[in-house]
Amino acid sequence: MIVLKVLAIIAIVLVALFLLTLVIYFFNLDMKFAAALIKPLTAYYNWSKNRREKKKEQNTQKE
Repeated sequence: MIVLKVLAIIAIVLVALFLLTLVIYFFNLDMKFAAALIKPLTAYYNWSKNRREKKKEQNTQKE
C-alpha cells in the first residue's frame, strides 16, 4: 500500500515536471529569460571591469 502511494507521488511529480518543461519549451521562456538578463549582466561586467582597472591604476601609482 505504501509502495503504491510512493509510486503515485513519483508519477505525479514526473508528470508535473514534464508539463513544466513543455510550457517552457512551447513559449520559449528560457531564451526570453536569457534576453532579459543581458542588460544587467552587461552592466555588472562593465562595473567590475572598471573597478579592476581602477584598482590596477592605484597599484601602479603606489609603486
